[in-house]
Amino acid sequence: MEKSGVHEEKSPSQLIDEKIGKLNDWRGEMLFRLRALIRQADPEVIEEVKWRKPSNPLGVAVWEHAGIICTGETYKDKVKLTFAKGAALEDPSSLFNSSLDGNVRRAIDFHEGDKVDKDALMTLIHAAVALNMSTRATTRPVLKPAK
Repeated sequence: MEKSGVHEEKSPSQLIDEKIGKLNDWRGEMLFRLRALIRQADPEVIEEVKWRKPSNPLGVAVWEHAGIICTGETYKDKVKLTFAKGAALEDPSSLFNSSLDGNVRRAIDFHEGDKVDKDALMTLIHAAVALNMSTRATTRPVLKPAK
């Protein structure tokens, strides 16, 4: 995009909009709905796009608050939300159905026709933010007062 002869880089939110717009099937609608729930659960969430490469020029949608909450990826047969610290989160509604063997991440695979448990997903997002905030608070360096 050119503006006054200067190349204007798209914002992460614009790149995610573009990614959703290019998915002309159920996956675009699902990613749109999941994104809306993430933003509703945490109005302070920051959208990023990471891991852009020639085979995936729009990259991976990432939602952060004091660290990565989750990523959103689309595949041929699913939309995957991967929680960066999912193994450390309580999942009383058993939403996690993928990447269950790892020590850190957990994911939710959504397939065509799947219903989204809005309340359970929002609870997971709140828990992920709380974990990020607590981890961040305990890993900050302690500043000693000047003498």
